[in-house]
Amino acid sequence: MKAEDLKTKTVDELKKLLLDQRKAQLNLRFQKSNGTLEKTDEGRKVRRAIARIKTFLNAKLKEEAAKGASKKAA
Repeated sequence: MKAEDLKTKTVDELKKLLLDQRKAQLNLRFQKSNGTLEKTDEGRKVRRAIARIKTFLNAKLKEEAAKGASKKAA
């Protein structure tokens, strides 16, 4: 997941992506515990994708909150 792709997504799309990545992470954990995980680097990639999505999601939420606060002040 590229940062440029995440910049254009809405909050709802980011939440859906986050949910999908967490499901993938859970699936990878099950595969690791069963010993069927072939690509061991996938766990790291998913974990970093989750962090990247959360970063953009928090930035968007703060931006929306700031817009809402400025409208109330006006």
